[in-house]
Amino acid sequence: MKYLGLFSWMTKQKLTEEQVASLFVSTTFESVEHGWPEVASFLNEHPLFIQCPGLDTEDYGRFLMIVVSANLQMIPKHFDSGTDRQIIQHICSKFAKSLHITPEVFTRKVKTYRSFMKQINQPSKNVVLAMTRAIFYKYRLNEFQEEYFSNMNTPEPNIQRDLKVLMSNFLWDWEAFNESYRVTTSSVAKL
Repeated sequence: MKYLGLFSWMTKQKLTEEQVASLFVSTTFESVEHGWPEVASFLNEHPLFIQCPGLDTEDYGRFLMIVVSANLQMIPKHFDSGTDRQIIQHICSKFAKSLHITPEVFTRKVKTYRSFMKQINQPSKNVVLAMTRAIFYKYRLNEFQEEYFSNMNTPEPNIQRDLKVLMSNFLWDWEAFNESYRVTTSSVAKL
């Protein structure tokens, strides 16, 4: 029997903020490690570049930061204030531990990437567009475009459009997540 309306929250699986963070970190690492080689190959073979960018399929560090930064930006739109901060804190702590750096260093990197993405994406607030532009700048793809776009220091629109389609696959569907799971708050010491 499917419960609807007032009792639908009772049928959702409960997760703590830490469990959400663990799930997010593991799936993000997996999607980036498997996805970046596809993205790099796609860009290396794109016919609108005048020269192959020569992206290394193992060089996904900047891509990871772009994906993480974009996804963290979406969390406050889907969770209550306080819960969103706890989830983000846990995520940063878990990424930092995996990368063998302190949570403060990782958080600073995320803030730097988010600020950079906001700056290059103005006036748009589209997160997927910010991701595509960040890839262009962080991997210096402007150098491999036609002179017109290279001189303007802007992504070629057709390449950007194609890349946007790929990037949308790296954003978490927090709405679908919230339909299946309910985040329970826990009293956690500050990380």
